[in-house]
Amino acid sequence: MNYNITDSFVKAAIASIASESATTEEKIQMLIEMGQGFLKKPKSSQDLRNALGLFYRAYEMCGQNYPLWQARSKIGMARTLQIIPDSNPQLLQQAQENYQEALTILQGLGTPEEIAETQVNLGLVLQSLVPYNLARITDSIQAYHQALEVFTWDKYPQEYAILLNNIAIAYLSMPMTSEREYLRQGLAVQSFETALQHINIIDHPQEYAMLQNNLGNALQYLVSSHPIDNNLRAISAYDEALKVRNLQNMPVEYAQTIANKANVLFNLPDNIEKPELGNPENLLKAKEYYYEAWQIFTEYQQIEQAEIVGKVLEELNAELEAISILN
Repeated sequence: MNYNITDSFVKAAIASIASESATTEEKIQMLIEMGQGFLKKPKSSQDLRNALGLFYRAYEMCGQNYPLWQARSKIGMARTLQIIPDSNPQLLQQAQENYQEALTILQGLGTPEEIAETQVNLGLVLQSLVPYNLARITDSIQAYHQALEVFTWDKYPQEYAILLNNIAIAYLSMPMTSEREYLRQGLAVQSFETALQHINIIDHPQEYAMLQNNLGNALQYLVSSHPIDNNLRAISAYDEALKVRNLQNMPVEYAQTIANKANVLFNLPDNIEKPELGNPENLLKAKEYYYEAWQIFTEYQQIEQAEIVGKVLEELNAELEAISILN
């Protein structure tokens, strides 16, 4: 591992810190804090390169004398590599190695929260490496479960909610044979529902809405002998999410949820007691939701999502036209 320190700002910062009348440990800490500053709201790839250079210099200064700061500098490097846009698998593998090396040190010196946060990030990196066949999703899930031993619902409800959301999404991405498809989907639904037993709309509205939206997604695609029941449960979950996700405060998230709700209505009979009569009314409701979502995605330059919804709208309009001809 070798990160060249070439940027003039980083060189100047390192020179400035070197001239300070501070201890080596204090200088290492300053470098790490400066690197973390760049990661809070990076405005460009240059900010990420600056952060990487600062963390690497801190790592070099640690030697063998400051193992805890060495672990923290490795975590800083890993976090930077992890958030580089369109990170390639080599960068993600470097991040994985840094997290794993840091965890080895933290087990004896770090706080439980510091260890758990590193396990969460390791889980995310492993999950990102799965599509490249460079990691196993089960290892990602294991890292999340280890973090849950610290991030419990009563002490860290937000972290708990995000972790169970990550676990559910990991289950949904697991490759399984078709006859075991129901198993991973069921585990995902169970994870969302477990989190929602402890996360409420008053104390943690955003996490509550996230969980309800994703529970709806899992329910509507759940392999089951009761698809209509699952779709009705999905609509209820989306309606709960929409109590938080509104057009004024969370327009993009609102659009995502109404588009998801439209997906359910697309396949839901108007009269669940007489599904053979079709669903022209629900198709019209779905059209309204899709169109509103398309407008919002377009306005907020969510190009890919706008294109997806636009194509579904075309298909829906064709189906509605066919129904009107038949009638």
